[in-house]
Amino acid sequence: MTDRTFDTNQMLAAAREAFAPVLKAQQEGFKTIERLARLQYAVAGDVLETGFARMNAAFAAASPTELNTQFVDKLRARAEEFATVTSEMQAKFGQFGSEIAAKAVHARKAA
Repeated sequence: MTDRTFDTNQMLAAAREAFAPVLKAQQEGFKTIERLARLQYAVAGDVLETGFARMNAAFAAASPTELNTQFVDKLRARAEEFATVTSEMQAKFGQFGSEIAAKAVHARKAA
């Protein structure tokens, strides 16, 4: 019968190595959530800015069509930013999935 001593440092190192991709994915997820929140805040600012511009146009007799065009252009740019963020997010999480699978295969072969 083999008698092994319990090494906490080795156990913690193994746990850190096993959960490193998960931690990295979680950190990237939080960064992405922050980025999406900032984009939504920017869209809300664009809506507010357009509302003020419409009020000013009503008092100055400016063209509301021009204001609508500007607002649509801003929203189109924001939609492109959202699309970029989501495609980057999909690529990163796909990469994390591959890393986790590779570590699992490596750990299985080592066992």
